[in-house]
Amino acid sequence: MTAVATIGTATVEHRPDGMLTIRLAGPWHLRGRLPSLPKLEHELDALKGSGTVGFDTSELTEWDSGLLTAVVYVLESCSQRRIAVDRSGLPEGVKRLLALSEAVPEKTDARTSELELPFLNRVGSIYLAAHDSVAEMLDFLGAVTLVLGKFMVGKARYRKSDLLLLIQQAGLEALMIVSVVSFLLGLILAFVGAIQLQAFGATIYVANLVGVAMVRDMGALMTGIIMAGRTGAAYAAQLGSMKVTQEIDALATAGVSPLEFLVLPRVIALVLMMPLLTIYSNVVGIVGGAIVGVTMLELSPLTYYQQTVSALSVSALLGGIFKGSVYGALVAIAGCMRGMQSGKSASSVGDAATSAVVTAIVAIIAACGLFSVVFYVLGL
Repeated sequence: MTAVATIGTATVEHRPDGMLTIRLAGPWHLRGRLPSLPKLEHELDALKGSGTVGFDTSELTEWDSGLLTAVVYVLESCSQRRIAVDRSGLPEGVKRLLALSEAVPEKTDARTSELELPFLNRVGSIYLAAHDSVAEMLDFLGAVTLVLGKFMVGKARYRKSDLLLLIQQAGLEALMIVSVVSFLLGLILAFVGAIQLQAFGATIYVANLVGVAMVRDMGALMTGIIMAGRTGAAYAAQLGSMKVTQEIDALATAGVSPLEFLVLPRVIALVLMMPLLTIYSNVVGIVGGAIVGVTMLELSPLTYYQQTVSALSVSALLGGIFKGSVYGALVAIAGCMRGMQSGKSASSVGDAATSAVVTAIVAIIAACGLFSVVFYVLGL
């Protein structure tokens, strides 16, 4: 029984008429190990711009794009050396594919980089992109507002079990990371305050500094940033994955609003949990500052506690809780918006998660600055 060749062969032959013939035989498949063209570069250099290269594929059994790749390599090598090529010996399918690839040559000015555009064109493109982005944000915010209105009157369609699970994920499961960051933040504030206040002999006011900073701004701010990186990115990834698997399209086809079924529970969960996490963050941060005050500044725990209580006010506490609620809404809306805007590829899910974190943090910082101005004007 004759063995069937599993790997193609390639040989080079000089014909009496001066043509260099490349003989291709056997199967040529990409899934197998493609043979190399023996001494092709040396043989082409020997022609020195004269002669012709031809093909003999009479013994070729099977082929795919692996053969086409080898032929293109030969054509490019001959073109560089100005050697004529006779394609008549190639299979008809290969010749048709080569003719198709060469039918429409690339225009020299087809690839225009962004840097080659006029300055005003680039400015206009940036403005239009920003305008479209803001319009999409406002449109999504309006849609979420309408859904929240339906929730308030009890007409929103969502599963209460999903809401309870999301509350657990945004609340209880976030305590560990909030504890660590808030405790370290309290330590840092106490150290920074102690260095400055020791010069005036007023280290006792470290308790005031840490308490006011945590309750008024830092507790809500740091908790919002933590939730942006943790929960906001998770929301974007979850909704983006649902777009890839067409689950959101299936909900819309079934007559269920994706905003009510998917976005609304996430927004409610984070808005409900952020005030509690903010209060918890305040307490842990104050405890972190107390560790520094008691162990390094030699303040008694009772003195530190009294200073902290005397420095705080109900308006500062309620203001911090209100800020935390707003930050939670911003994080949830940013995460859900980027997830709903995600493309339908795997890479777009990662892009949506990254964009959600950036959008949420920028929104939180901007809101914090706005709150600082408003609270100052109101004397709070």
